[in-house]
Amino acid sequence: MTALAIVESRADRASVHICDQLRELADWEVVDDDTRPAADGGGTYYRTAGAELRSFDDFHLELEHPVEAFDCDPDVLVFASRHSGDTGPLLTGHFTGNFGPAEFGGEANAVAEACPNALAHLLDAFDEYAPEQYDVGMECTHHGPTNVGCPSLFAELGSGDEQWDDPNGAAAVARAILELRAVSPHCDRLESASRSSHESRDASPCRQVVGFGGNHYAPRFTRIVRETPWAVGHIAADWALDAMGHPSSHRDVLEAAFDASHTDMAVLDGEWPVLEETLEELGVRIVSETWLREVGDRPLELVDAVESSLGAVDDGVRFGDCAAESVAVVELPAALLDAAEGLDPEAVRTVVEATTVAFTTENGGIRVGSQVAVPSSNGESSNTGDTTATQTIAAESETTARGAIIEALAGVLEDKYETVTLEDDAVVAERTSFDPALAREIGVPEGPKFGALANGDAVAVDGETISPETVRSQQTDRFPI
Repeated sequence: MTALAIVESRADRASVHICDQLRELADWEVVDDDTRPAADGGGTYYRTAGAELRSFDDFHLELEHPVEAFDCDPDVLVFASRHSGDTGPLLTGHFTGNFGPAEFGGEANAVAEACPNALAHLLDAFDEYAPEQYDVGMECTHHGPTNVGCPSLFAELGSGDEQWDDPNGAAAVARAILELRAVSPHCDRLESASRSSHESRDASPCRQVVGFGGNHYAPRFTRIVRETPWAVGHIAADWALDAMGHPSSHRDVLEAAFDASHTDMAVLDGEWPVLEETLEELGVRIVSETWLREVGDRPLELVDAVESSLGAVDDGVRFGDCAAESVAVVELPAALLDAAEGLDPEAVRTVVEATTVAFTTENGGIRVGSQVAVPSSNGESSNTGDTTATQTIAAESETTARGAIIEALAGVLEDKYETVTLEDDAVVAERTSFDPALAREIGVPEGPKFGALANGDAVAVDGETISPETVRSQQTDRFPI
């Protein structure tokens, strides 16, 4: 169970109300600490399974290194706080720090250690417990403290007097905070052969990103947290980047944001060419929201292999359902693919997703492209250790995978054709269909009567009834493979 430290500020009445609810919701042991002043977390405090609650006189943003007051060696520290703004009833969470001057606590150009996974779970808990009239959101990084002593976040009740005194809102925040006792501060770690690393960073960063740009309430980064397996650490909103100044002159705070977020990946909301250049010089991998959505929880080594061999996700590459340690790119027969997509594009996409690791797309991602990545046995050792034998096994594996896709695409044609045969070098499809030449021969005028016959309806020409069977012929289409 995560060791959770909870900070109450007596100067913040919303904080007091939230912590009153906390004391009601859990079975706490009341403890007295005479080693610290009551104004600084000492005196009476509270312990329960996985959590410790201490009270301070100062506002939260003025509390530097509050972790020193706690006995529990916390994994995560939560500031139970008010939120101020013209945002109506709102439950929100954020990390602390200053990308520039320190106008409201903390140090300039410094950030506290973030806990992105905990914030993602806090938002989920807010969703579960928020009263009906409350919205739920997250904010960019702002204000102090910057020296907390462990990963931390603000859990806030807002946005004005009415909400700060609302027991239902306070109870919702309290319940959400208690949920964090079962949550790690960071997401799972990534593995990637192509990932750059910083000496001060762990060898494997987490499935988390740092955000840049956007407004204070971070809609793009909220979507990422809500709708993907990725979490978001520090966020420097538009106004914070303006306050920071030229990125190349503030590399220290940029690097600190990545270190504190346990990642070396970033998402930019908007056009920030100088920032982008600076981040790339720092070895940061810049990805898009689309990239995060499409990559999901796939191993980064697999993603790197796909992008290096098939193409970039941002250029339309999409992932299938197959997993593999290595991939090979194969070409699908264009005529067969076009014919199948013309009949049932959804069925074609289902086929390709089910049988590939990844595939290209066209027309803005609507149509499946002709190149796909399939699992490859390349690199796996054969029983003999013979390189030629290994290559043969790999080629056979790729041929088998391609053949399975072709067979499935041929199956799509069966909705249009009476017989579909898979030969060594082609898919042969046959059907009996309306023959315009036969219709002309017997005097059927082109136009609506052609359409009626093609649809299987009889027509009258010069008083004679022409049945659709009269103007049908055998059609054979051959799709080379």
